[in-house]
Formats: sequence, C-alpha cells, structure tokens
Amino acid sequence: MKYYSTNNPNHKVDLKEAVIKGLAPDQGLYMPERIPVLPEEFFSTMHELSFKEIGYKVIEALFSEDLTKEQIKSLVDHTLDFDAPVVEVEKDVYTLELFHGPTLAFKDFGARFCSKMMSMLQEKHGIKVLVATSGDTGSAVANGFLDVDGVEVVILYPSGKVSELQEKQFTTLGKNIKAIEVNGVFDDCQKLVKEAFLDADLNSKLLLTSANSINIARWIPQCLYYFYAYSRLPKEGKKLVFSVPSGNFGNLAAGILAERMGLPVDKFIAATNVNKVVPDYLNGAAFLPKPSVQTISNSMDVGNPSNFFRLLALFGGDEEKLKEKVQGCFYSDESTKEAMVEVKKETGYTMDPHGAVAYLGLKAFMKGHPSAFQGVFLETAHPGKFRSTVEEALGEKVVLPERLAAFMEGNKKVETMENDYLQFKNYLLA
Repeated sequence: MKYYSTNNPNHKVDLKEAVIKGLAPDQGLYMPERIPVLPEEFFSTMHELSFKEIGYKVIEALFSEDLTKEQIKSLVDHTLDFDAPVVEVEKDVYTLELFHGPTLAFKDFGARFCSKMMSMLQEKHGIKVLVATSGDTGSAVANGFLDVDGVEVVILYPSGKVSELQEKQFTTLGKNIKAIEVNGVFDDCQKLVKEAFLDADLNSKLLLTSANSINIARWIPQCLYYFYAYSRLPKEGKKLVFSVPSGNFGNLAAGILAERMGLPVDKFIAATNVNKVVPDYLNGAAFLPKPSVQTISNSMDVGNPSNFFRLLALFGGDEEKLKEKVQGCFYSDESTKEAMVEVKKETGYTMDPHGAVAYLGLKAFMKGHPSAFQGVFLETAHPGKFRSTVEEALGEKVVLPERLAAFMEGNKKVETMENDYLQFKNYLLA
C-alpha cells in the first residue's frame, strides 16, 4: 500500500516513510491510496467478536500488504488492552466511553498503536517525536512512548491553556519525555512543529517525526472503536448517527474512515465549542482558519484543524458529499455546563465538557429526526481530567481514579519558551 499527500496525490510513499516522517514534504497529510471495504458478513457477525477480534480484521484489511499477521496481532493486542463500553444514557442515546486507557482519554488508542508501530518500523535510534497538544494528546503520547528505546518525545503545549491534571500527565514523567510550555495558543504550538518538519537544515541533522493525529499511525487506529460501538448497540432497525466532539478533527475523520470501509453509519455530527471553523464551513461558509479561543472544553480549542483536509480526501475532494454526510454545530461554555447539569440530574450520568458538547449536537439532531435514529456521542476523556470545571458545574466532588490521582503527586519538569521558531530549533539541536 502506498500513501499519498493530501496536498499532492502524485506524491506517494511507503508505510515506513509515512509513519516515520509523519508529515509530507509539502505539508500535506498522508492518506492510504485506497480504502478497503470489508465484506457484509463481517458486519452481520461483529456482535459475536471481541474488541481485539474486530481489531485484527480491520487492521489486517488496512495493513496486510505491509505487516505480517504476527505484527498485526501484536499491534492490536497492545492497542486494545482496555475496553470502550457503550453505555445507554437515555432512550436511543448512548455514549461510547473512550477513557478507560492509561491516561483516561481516547488518544490512548492511537498513541499506543503509534508507539508500537514506530518501534517495529524504525531501523535506527535517535528519533525525535514532536507533538503539539491542547491537552490529551500530550498525556497519551507521553505515556505511550515512555521508555521506548531510541525515541525522545518533545511535547509543546500552550501556557495556562490545559488543565492542571492534563499538564501533570506529561510534564512529570521525565526520562525520554520532554515538555515545553509555549507562551501562546495551541495553533502556535502546532505551527512550530510544522515549521520544524519543513526545515531542511534541521531535518538533515535530526530524524524528526510526529505523533499528533497528523500521523497515520496515530489517526487510523481510532477507527476501531467505531466498529466496536456498532457491534455492541442493540439491533433495532434504526439508522445510526455518531456525534463527535471535534478540535483537530482526527477523531471524526477516523469515524468516516470506518464508514468508508463499510460501517453502516448514516450521519456524523461535528460538534465543536465556539472554535467553529468547520461547522461554519459545513453550514455554507468558506473554510477560514482563525485564532483559537479558550474554552472549558480546551482539547477542542483549535482554530486551524489539520485533519480538515483528511475529511475532504475521504470524499475524494467532493465538498457536497462531505456536507451530506456530516452536520456541523457548535456550543458555548454556558450551554455545555447546562447540559452537564441536566444530564446528571435526569440520568445520573456525569459527562466531561467535551462529551457534553457532543451530547448537545446529538440531541439537536435527534429532535429533528424523532424515533428514526440510534445516536452515539463520544465521551473522549474522564470527567476527572477536568475536575474543577465539572465540580463547579455540578456542585459536587468528582472522585479521581487512582491512576489519575497519582499523577498529581509528581513534580513538573518543563522548559518555558516564547512563540519563536528559532528558539525552538536551537532547543532541538542542543
């Protein structure tokens, strides 16, 4: 299988280069040159399979030309080492809980897959993994790559714009994990990383790669939990809609990848906070990146989402087809808090701010399609990761899982830096 750049379909590389380089030389994102469609029999028997058994089938369809069955099994076993339960919240409304991994966020799936694949494909040591994070990516990648031989991880994050617990999860590890606190916003951090990848001088001296969702090894495995969710839903003959809390849009693009592979999903909801570049586009505006705005759902505070171009690529560049399949919506912090309170009061279920945004998007859609759909909204992080926000909204204490509480005891090890590329480059070279 070859992988092409979203900026130039004629630029194609093999799996190893796509994973190790992360970003194409023209700053495009890599995409598989063809998307396999799974047989109908697979979907009719999925409910009989375990999460890992589903994973073997899907990953084999995608990577069988480049990896052995043993490698695929090893990748899936390492990635799906925890559950992603589907929980009924209301009639026809379910949540897919993606926070049962090591750092209690959905990005554990992609980070574990990516670190394992890189260790399989790399031929020499000395790789530097560069990561920009608005919260959960940093913790998932840091813990996924901790103690991986021959790999150093450098994580950039915006000062004062991630929760204390998220920050602790990637700044207290030490060893091969380095953290840089940037005086700026997430988009500044992402720009610094992209500049580093495009710097010919720097790349002649260092082997750089990415573990953000721009890397296909981080992005592709996220499709697995969409298949799993479908297999665990009651079969009632209703259409299926997924509502995805969206920031950099890798998670939504992974869901659409699953749909392109044959998963019967009728509609996707792209639910954002007030950083609404993509919802505006889906509702008729031009795609126009803007400076990000800080919100209580900080992992979605992205004004220039990289994976937008993957969304287009999945539909062959056809904007109309994308807009037919995906509906956009956005919500304020006030609406998000109100939803958290209402759902807790009515059902007893505690949502994190990101899941609450997705819940709002789903409910708005379901209101216009009464009784025709089953809906699933993604809970992408444990509420305890946003403890102060959740406690303030609900007026009650959130008990931290033991492994989360342990991070709070660690000491931060962090460099501070201005939003200055030359300073960042000198840091990497030093």
